[in-house]
Amino acid sequence: MTKNRLEAFSDGVLAIVITILVLELKIPHGTDFTALRPLLPVFLTYVLSFVYLAIYWNNHHHMLHTVHKVNGRILWANLHLLFWLSLIPFVTGWMGENHFAAEPTALYGVVLLMAAIAYTILRVEIVRHHGPDSILATAVGRDAKGKISILAYVTAIALAFVDQRISDALYIAVALMWLVPDRRIESRMQS
Repeated sequence: MTKNRLEAFSDGVLAIVITILVLELKIPHGTDFTALRPLLPVFLTYVLSFVYLAIYWNNHHHMLHTVHKVNGRILWANLHLLFWLSLIPFVTGWMGENHFAAEPTALYGVVLLMAAIAYTILRVEIVRHHGPDSILATAVGRDAKGKISILAYVTAIALAFVDQRISDALYIAVALMWLVPDRRIESRMQS
């Protein structure tokens, strides 16, 4: 099977998720800038979640450039990833509306953790299907960034009950680490 339908479906789902995410931003009733102040936590979580979705879309796009064909396992692994990404608007809204309280912050981390695990599973399935000498396998190697991300999410989930600001800082740090698309894939594709 070709990858075209998988790419098109994934792009469509992510576009819908981003649209749902922005609908969480409610219009204030006041006419001055002070009316925006209560919306600041919701807006900040929106920005963080938008960045995460953009990172996933960008890296998913790069990863799929290494794919020549897909199978059922890759399709299901991709759907698994999309499931967790589709929950981001819910946890974003809950965390923002509750001013980064411990439980919503921890659940936000659980969704990010599960999305990272799902992305890893998708990558593993692609490598399994294309072989250990494939472009993706050689480009990603041992995937230190992926392992660090998962460890940071687990740490952030636990620390949400100690001080959720530490968790938020870890979520931001992981996003910053992934902000630039994976150059390893780009360089392997060019050579």
